[in-house]
Amino acid sequence: MNSSPTIMLVDDSPDDVALTLRAFKKNNITNKVVVAADGEEALRYLLPDDDSSNPVPDLVLLDINLPKVNGLEVLRRLRQDDRTRYLPVVVLTTSNEERDIVETYDLGANSFVRKPVVFGDFLEAVRVLGMYWLLVNQPAKGTG
Repeated sequence: MNSSPTIMLVDDSPDDVALTLRAFKKNNITNKVVVAADGEEALRYLLPDDDSSNPVPDLVLLDINLPKVNGLEVLRRLRQDDRTRYLPVVVLTTSNEERDIVETYDLGANSFVRKPVVFGDFLEAVRVLGMYWLLVNQPAKGTG
């Protein structure tokens, strides 16, 4: 694992991306953040078809409702590929549909977090996510 873990944020809402980055900053989470604006961009980065290998992030924060390739399909492909099978993926979404929660876990998500509407609550959720996934959690080493 890198000395400073990298986070990939996959979200098509510029406002939500800005809010998340602001929450990281306010919580002193200074890790490098790679942003993908849609599922296709995330898959190109994480599962490149050619020999270009981007550094695999230590944590993916994945929205479900994405253009081009939705978050559920992104998660499905990540879990099917040896390079990303064990990559921690936290679904961070506004969805409150029970079927989305069940399907994300069925597909191998590590966690499902609803984006709180109130900024103070969102700050706290990001703080807890950062503390757990970047400092406490012991990830499995990938096979790829």
